Formats: sequence, C-alpha cells, structure tokens
Amino acid sequence: MRIISGTKRGKKLKEPDNYDIRPTTDMVKESMFNIVQFDVEGRRVLDLFAGTGQLGIECLSRGAKEVTFVDQSREAIAIVKQNLKSCGFEARVVQSDSIAFLGRGAKFDLILLDPPYATNLIDKALQIINSVDILTESGIIVCESGREKPMPEMNMPYFKCKEYNYGKVKLTTYSRETDK
Repeated sequence: MRIISGTKRGKKLKEPDNYDIRPTTDMVKESMFNIVQFDVEGRRVLDLFAGTGQLGIECLSRGAKEVTFVDQSREAIAIVKQNLKSCGFEARVVQSDSIAFLGRGAKFDLILLDPPYATNLIDKALQIINSVDILTESGIIVCESGREKPMPEMNMPYFKCKEYNYGKVKLTTYSRETDK
C-alpha cells in the first residue's frame, strides 16, 4: 500500500496486521483519484470509515486543504495516526461511529465512503449526508462498494453521477447541485 501521487508519492503506508480492515487496492485507488483529480487540491475532505487512512492521506499528498478521518475501530485510528506521522501530515482524526459523526453537520467538498462491503452502512451514510446536507455546492461523494451492490438514488439537490466497475469493486460518484 503506497501513496500514488503528490508530495509523498511512493511513500509506503502501514497496513493492518489482520484483515478486519480492508485497504483499497492500488488499482482502485488510482482509478478513484483519476475521477476526482481536479477536485482535491485546496478542498476539505472527509475520509469516513477511514481504515488505514490511505484515501485521506492520498488527498493530503495531492494538496487537500484539510482532511478529517473518522473510524470506529481503535486499531484503525492507531494506524491512521501512524501513517499521518510517517508522512509528516497533520489532520483531524476522530474515533467515532461514522454514522453518528455525520450528524454533526460539518461541511465538506469531497466525501470518501468505503465502509465494510457486507453492511448497509453506505446506504445509511448517503441518507444522512442527504438529510443533514454536509456536502458543499458542486461537491463530490465517492463510494467504494462491491460490484453487485445496487447504489441508491439521492434526493435533490444530490444526484448520482456515474458508476465505474473494477473487477469485484464498484466506485459510484454523487454530487450536489449548485444553489441558484
């Protein structure tokens, strides 16, 4: 597991000792960042279900203004902190139930959702994001899920943009319309 681009390109990150945390593969991560490549620099990012923190750290390497990492697992939070320290980055790291965190209402420009595949957490997260309205105008949500998972539609001003399939993995993007 490594950082693909930016100021820390090539830097290896700590991986979990067990497989309770499923890191995003480099191929999927590279595809994800090709999708949002112009929507990272200078933006406020939420890495929900952070796991190892590799997605948010990739954003920091690519010039994100700030990243908030949220995960319920104490082990995951420890790995995120180690990875941030080894890269020389500072960020907000929160050990919390990810769904409960969304209710706090902070606004983000880019939200990365990569929960455990065998749960309905992605649906719950999208529903709360929609109801609390925490994505800024023209912001982007990127969801990683199993390829077979049907991804829900969202209520306006949110809308599903596109789905991309990579083997057994699917990336789905959502956005928020601009206020008129």
